[in-house]
Amino acid sequence: MTFAALNPWAVLVAAASAFALGGLWYGPLFLKPWARATGVDTSAPAPHRGRTFAVAFVLSLVAAVAMAVALPAGVDAPHGAGLGALIGLLFVATSFGINYAFSSRPLLLWLIDAGYHVVQFTLYGAILGAWH
Repeated sequence: MTFAALNPWAVLVAAASAFALGGLWYGPLFLKPWARATGVDTSAPAPHRGRTFAVAFVLSLVAAVAMAVALPAGVDAPHGAGLGALIGLLFVATSFGINYAFSSRPLLLWLIDAGYHVVQFTLYGAILGAWH
């Protein structure tokens, strides 16, 4: 696929799905174990995170565009989800694993963070495959 053939709505929805997933993943699902593993005090007042969210959205958008370009022509939602899961697991999670091993980060933190990205890329693939 070329940039000219991209569906901008599909890319935007895929990027936005990362935020919906992140709200669940790092909220009710894994906030407490993630906070323990990172040493974040969840009872402390959170600083305004406008810049953090803006950067995260831009990077999610870049990843969604890259995923859209990487998907083969004619892929459907199930195959897109499968490819997304493979990319999330075999590229993203393994890269995190290397960094976490060298920085002596806890296994639980890798499982939480890498798991988020595996699901994120699975969603990207499903959304982009459905709208191809």
